[in-house]
Amino acid sequence: MTKIGEVLAKALGADRVSEAKEALAAHRVDYWFLAHLREFQGRAGRGPACVVTPRSTEEVATAVRTAQHHGVAIVPYGGGSGVLGGAVPPDGALVIDLRAMNALLDLNETALTARVQAGMMGDVYEATITARGYTTGHYPQSIARATVGGLVATRSAGQFSTKYGNIEDLLLGMEAVLPSGSVVRLDTFPRSATGPQLRELFLGSEGAFGIVTEATLKVFPLPERREVASFAFPTMADGLEAIRRIVRPGWRPAVVRLYDQLESARHFSAHGAPADRCMLLVVCEGPAALASAELRACTDVAEAMRATSVGAEPVTHWLGNRNNVPSWDFFLQNGLVVDTIEVAATWDRVSALYDRVVASLGKVPGLIAGSAHSSHSYGQGTNLYITFAIKPDDYADAERLYLAAWGCVMETTIAAGGTIAHHHGIGRLRVPWLERELKTAYPVLQALKRALDPAGLMNPGTLLR
Repeated sequence: MTKIGEVLAKALGADRVSEAKEALAAHRVDYWFLAHLREFQGRAGRGPACVVTPRSTEEVATAVRTAQHHGVAIVPYGGGSGVLGGAVPPDGALVIDLRAMNALLDLNETALTARVQAGMMGDVYEATITARGYTTGHYPQSIARATVGGLVATRSAGQFSTKYGNIEDLLLGMEAVLPSGSVVRLDTFPRSATGPQLRELFLGSEGAFGIVTEATLKVFPLPERREVASFAFPTMADGLEAIRRIVRPGWRPAVVRLYDQLESARHFSAHGAPADRCMLLVVCEGPAALASAELRACTDVAEAMRATSVGAEPVTHWLGNRNNVPSWDFFLQNGLVVDTIEVAATWDRVSALYDRVVASLGKVPGLIAGSAHSSHSYGQGTNLYITFAIKPDDYADAERLYLAAWGCVMETTIAAGGTIAHHHGIGRLRVPWLERELKTAYPVLQALKRALDPAGLMNPGTLLR
């Protein structure tokens, strides 16, 4: 056993610490395509030294203090659903796996809040709340692969976010272990004006500022009614304009998703989508009167823009298949390079951003598909969820072409005035572009990191250089 493993086993108990080959392998990568590519090509690193599975916040704190004392890097690990390498541990690191801390601690049906340990899986959390007559309102595609703490740490967005909000809108209170091993608790209020809200330090921090151990989140009564519809538009620009007109006066459909022609054909050609059209899916839910009025308002916008009504089938198909996530093995074994990239921009910029991003991907050698959809909208703008697929002539070039595709999207987005990340965080992959987006604010982020983690041992290489 390694030195850090021996010390932790003595401090926490041997059942909390593992250096078994299987445990180390299970924590060597997250869901980042590039990490899997490197493993596939035999180029992965050695991985962590050991894995700790604490049962309490105090055990997390003990593990952090021990690692700091021995100068060992610390990587918090939830469900391993990160797609940017944020949970890929450096060689010899200590991985702290939170999944044994998985209890719903309280459901306050008067205040509509739930207090939950960070290691509870997202789908288990939703099912537990639903059984009591409520919903979390937060359904990312990774819901069955991500923990609640991971959703907070990566600043996630759910598929119904236009109505319920993103994780930063849902998080009211929390507990975290700082890099020093101290425990900080932030109490729950509907709103507070007690200076800067410190929970923002941990939302999207990806473990670089501490480890989230508990969260208090908003919950919602189960909706009385759900209404669905879909419409076909000639172009992405037309569909984006329709979404803008829907949300501008204040309508907030739970789902308002727009797919470009390529993705509409891929997902909905067998479900009524006309050829060469962009499909807009709409889901409205809540009190019956609100859901009906909201769907009528969305339909009025679509009809005014001469869109074609396609009915409920595309939405029903999407609702039934929206969380099917393919294994990377299929693509690796077939010599393909694939990934998704989410960016965002204001309404005055997003249509041009879509055109430029798709055009830029077309310059990557071997590109066989570059497409996008919009899935999270606001009064001020929306996101673009971009997908690319490359078939290299020589698979030895796979990593170079993967990074070239990412570089095209990042550079194009910065030039077009968009943000380089909408809801997957920074991880390791986006680090080279973060300083250019934050500009004069980047030194503030660096100063916070130095103040909280002077030894730089909390998830080094993720979020910041």
